[in-house]
Amino acid sequence: MTYAVKEIFYTLQGEGAQAGRPAVFLRFAGCNLWTGLERDRDKGPGGCSRWCDTDFVGTDGSGGGKFQSPAQLVSAVASHWPDSDRPGHPVKRFVVCTGGEPLLQLDEPLLAEFNAAGWFVAVETNGTVDPPAGELWLTVSPKANSALRVLRGNELKLVFPQVGAEPERFQDLAFQHFFLQPMDSADVAQNTSQALQYCLAHPQWRLSLQTHKILQIP
Repeated sequence: MTYAVKEIFYTLQGEGAQAGRPAVFLRFAGCNLWTGLERDRDKGPGGCSRWCDTDFVGTDGSGGGKFQSPAQLVSAVASHWPDSDRPGHPVKRFVVCTGGEPLLQLDEPLLAEFNAAGWFVAVETNGTVDPPAGELWLTVSPKANSALRVLRGNELKLVFPQVGAEPERFQDLAFQHFFLQPMDSADVAQNTSQALQYCLAHPQWRLSLQTHKILQIP
């Protein structure tokens, strides 16, 4: 399989249970809920096309390209990790597989290659594609009007508010952590206030802020 990658970069994870942790982000090209093109903003079946702010089109981003094997891609990801471990205190390397929809490309051979190389692998998925077998931290971010297939994992991170994807629809699923993340739109202040109030009233849910945007880092 050839892997189409939009970009690879090193930063801090900004969201959810792993927030603040240094990570290499592996952004795969493509999504199954919309094309990523401005002309299709009103056509995405998942509803997220109206507020998605991620560029996952093409392979022209920093570190992006087409990779012919799992080993080649893992090597490219590894080149972004700093060689600064203290002797006797190694830090487990952390890769966040995102997109677009990463599970269109993150297959079992690639996950096995990361696992064998000792990486802590996280995936951020819309939950409409089954994950491969292997060790990974599974973050599901449901989108309104899409068919959710992944009903268990490490964290459910819900962009809020979404008509048709209200928190109560997901509260009984088998996740360790439940996060509400205010929708980043013109109404972000109001969305944040509403998410905060919902979490206070429903303590199963925790507030997830996009700290990378607050810090103005990638």
